[in-house]
Amino acid sequence: MPSFDVISEVDKQTLTNAVDQANRTVETRFDFKGVEARFERSAEYVVTIVAEGKFQASQMADILSASLIKNKIDISCLDKELPKVSGMLVKQDINVRNGLDSDSCKKVVKLIKNGKFKVQAQIQGEQVRVTGKKRDDLQQVMAMLRGAELDMPVQFDNFRN
Repeated sequence: MPSFDVISEVDKQTLTNAVDQANRTVETRFDFKGVEARFERSAEYVVTIVAEGKFQASQMADILSASLIKNKIDISCLDKELPKVSGMLVKQDINVRNGLDSDSCKKVVKLIKNGKFKVQAQIQGEQVRVTGKKRDDLQQVMAMLRGAELDMPVQFDNFRN
């Protein structure tokens, strides 16, 4: 029986490349010369912006977003926290959400069931498995999910015939 998985993942290596590119951009920009401004990967999916002012931190967030878009990472998976002022520096953590949470999984299953497709959808941890008798039905579900307004970017994995 044909099936596929609906997932939401960000590749760690691609994220690292995007952060490195953003750091190089900050180093070469004239308005950041002689200023302490950098991006740090503090955890697997957490990027920390370190700057001398809130305005510079907001500019750096835009630079990071542009770098992520260039590396084909959807910026809707970013969760920005409020900037924290510590001494002369401003630090802002940006969490890159990875995996579908339970609310997103339920929303995907509900969209599929409301679409009256001849498929079954079931939640399996941080992903949704969709099975059906016909490959065409699964492709219709994929097209519908691509056009749906979800709060997380989705990818399709393990398409089995």
